[in-house]
Order: sequence, then structure tokens, then C-alpha cells
Amino acid sequence: MKKHKRAFINILQALILILPFLACNIGKDIISQNQYGVFLSIEDNLSQFDEYETVVIDAQYFSAEEIMSFKESGHKVYSYINVGALEDYRDYYSKYEYLALGDYEHWDEEVWIDVSSEEWQRFILDELAPMLKDKGIDGFFVDNCDVYYQYPREEIMAGLTDIMQGLIATDLDVIINGGDVYLNAYCEAGGSWNEVITGINQETVFSKITWNGDVFGSNSKDDREYFGEYVEKYAALGADIYLLEYTKDSKLIKEIDSYCKEHGFKYYISDSVELDG
Repeated sequence: MKKHKRAFINILQALILILPFLACNIGKDIISQNQYGVFLSIEDNLSQFDEYETVVIDAQYFSAEEIMSFKESGHKVYSYINVGALEDYRDYYSKYEYLALGDYEHWDEEVWIDVSSEEWQRFILDELAPMLKDKGIDGFFVDNCDVYYQYPREEIMAGLTDIMQGLIATDLDVIINGGDVYLNAYCEAGGSWNEVITGINQETVFSKITWNGDVFGSNSKDDREYFGEYVEKYAALGADIYLLEYTKDSKLIKEIDSYCKEHGFKYYISDSVELDG
């Protein structure tokens, strides 16, 4: 009986020694998973994201006071800005819908936009971006530079570059969402990545959207390698890298977590393509 009691005491002492270590490491895991969050369908109550260091929101639907209050509690805020497509729910849709280039697959409320239009460029750089900047955001989360992938023409490249360089000129962070074909083409033509971006957010490196509701799978080996090489290439040059994945698969989540920790990338995993938290 004494031997069992002594063994029990030894176990308790060992637990006392290792529990602080375990708690510390668990805390680190929680922190790493909550460094970054993308919430594009949320239009109120930023305080619900207090656990995140950096959040991406659609700042058009928040006041400067709300954003500044959130930042004062230690957060970084990026705003979504759609430069390559136009959504029918924006209050400026009817003014610019004549510039539509074509339908946007899987997104019925959206059309690709002609970024070579000087009128569109002026709107982005002289109206929309300044309005968002005045709200106190830290940077832009720039969507749909893939318009160049859809319409790989000289004038689209030039128009997109004017927009991206204009955003860089605001002295805020400029995170391109995807945009691999545009960014690679720009650099291959002699441009430098940091003339048009400060970082990359890449969606679905590991996961895959089936476009049948919120049903997800795993990306192919070839696609995973391609996007991995893309982000790692620019990370080595100094770009900030973020991954945005869509999955409910715990095994895949562990792979994403391990990969991002190994490379020093931030990531967010959503269970909804609507990014509604």
C-alpha cells in the first residue's frame, strides 16, 4: 500500500512539473491559430474578434470609430477592396456596370470589371481607397487581381498595375488575394514585387472548394505544390504570407497548422465560403 501511495505522489509531482510547460505550449498553439481571421460577411460588433491579432473585414460597413476602438485594443485591421470585379450589392454598381467584362463563375452577384478603364481606376484610387484609409485601416486586402488570369491582355495588366501601385502609394499594407498569374507576369516583365504588394493571401493551398454548398475537399498534389512554391518564393523575398483555407477536416487542419508554423506564415481556416465567422 505504501508503494502505491509513493508512486501516486511521484506521479503528482511529475504532473506539477510538466503542467506549466503544457499550458505554455497549448497557449502558443491557440495564439498561432488566432493570429489571423477573415470575416467578410460580418457587418457589426468587431469586439467578437478580440482573440485575433489581425482581422480582414469589409470596412465599408464599419465606422471609423468602431475600427479605431478595435485597433486601440491592440488589433490590426485590413479592409477588403475588390479591384477586379464588381458586386451588384455595392451602392456604386449601377454607375460602373457598363464596364463589365463577363460573368464571374460561382458568384452570381459579381462580374469581372475592365480595370483598364481610367474611370474605374480613378474611382478605386481617388474615392474608394481614400474612404477606407480615412477609417483608420492598416492595409488593403485586394481581391480579384485574377481578372488578368481571366483576360490576359496588355491593357488589363497595365490598368491593374496602375491600381496596385496607387494602393502602395498610400503607405498602407497591400495584401493581394491570390493573383499569382498577375504577380508572376509583372515580375517576369521586370517589375519588383514590392512595387505592387507587401504580402500575399493565398486561398486553398491545402483545401478545395467543391462549390456544392459548404462542401470541401483536399487540393490536388500538383495544385498544392504550385501554390506552395508561389507563396514560398515571395516569402523568401520578404513578402508577408497568409493562408486562407476552407475545411472541416481535422487531419487537414493539422497539416495546414504544421506547414504554416514551419514557414512562419499566418493562416485562417473557415468552414464557410461566405467567411461569416
